[in-house]
Amino acid sequence: MGILVDENTRVLVQGITGREGSFHARACMAYGTNVVAGVTPGRGGTTFEDKVPVFDSVEEAVAQTQANMALIFVPPAFAPDAIAESADAGIPLIACITEGIPVHDMVKIYRYIEHKPVRLIGPNCPGLINPGAKCKIGIMPGAIHLPGRVGVLSRSGTLTYEAVGQLTALGLGQSSCVGIGGDQIIGTNFVDVLELFDADPDTDAVVMIGEIGGTMEQEAAAFIKSNFSKPVAALVVGASAPPGKRMGHAGAIITGESATAEFKLAALKDAGAWIIPTPADIGTTAQEMLKSNGQLT
Repeated sequence: MGILVDENTRVLVQGITGREGSFHARACMAYGTNVVAGVTPGRGGTTFEDKVPVFDSVEEAVAQTQANMALIFVPPAFAPDAIAESADAGIPLIACITEGIPVHDMVKIYRYIEHKPVRLIGPNCPGLINPGAKCKIGIMPGAIHLPGRVGVLSRSGTLTYEAVGQLTALGLGQSSCVGIGGDQIIGTNFVDVLELFDADPDTDAVVMIGEIGGTMEQEAAAFIKSNFSKPVAALVVGASAPPGKRMGHAGAIITGESATAEFKLAALKDAGAWIIPTPADIGTTAQEMLKSNGQLT
């Protein structure tokens, strides 16, 4: 059920003994996530919560626990090396929650891993969750999620939670939710996740939340128009942002007409997506879309 993760995912947390890492590792474990290892250099041989072994390196942790997913809570200066370390250890799926990684550092790590058999989610993202499998990777608030058949895909962490909260309140459960991150350089983009949702038999429709900056939404629109077989409700935030001013996320800056909310929405509308007027309309627009397609009575 859902995409990317399930109850069999074996999670390793880099930075598990730090303040953020320990707090969110506990929340992931409480949700049901199978956290099998932690990595903090110099803390090898200890345990987290009296049951999760902590190792000095990812390579050692993988050898001992067969971890196949890395969750990174490492300070910005060290996060690129943490990503590289997990990729080198053969971990196929990495979620980097870290915010504030310099762009030039992410350019280097992107080039380093782009030909390796690894998928990177983030950085500067809330992670991902599969409510049906009780697997939460990152910082999403698990209590608001409801198992179901709507996929959620977003550049914004906060609006991911808002979308999920509205869907759940209307009884519209989620198959999987993926926050790809709002930075200029990220690993997995909209099209990558849309391909997974399109192939997922447990996802009937998708709610997609974009932002100003870049052209990812237009690329998603082109994919939806030519290759996507399921209904999409799309929101693009930042319509009132002035050109040239960065708005929160490193990637949320208008650097030309194509980066504006207006152009992104036009492309998505032309692709056949249902346009969500405002963040307050996410749930009701998705509900109307499902009813219109006969997927909800």
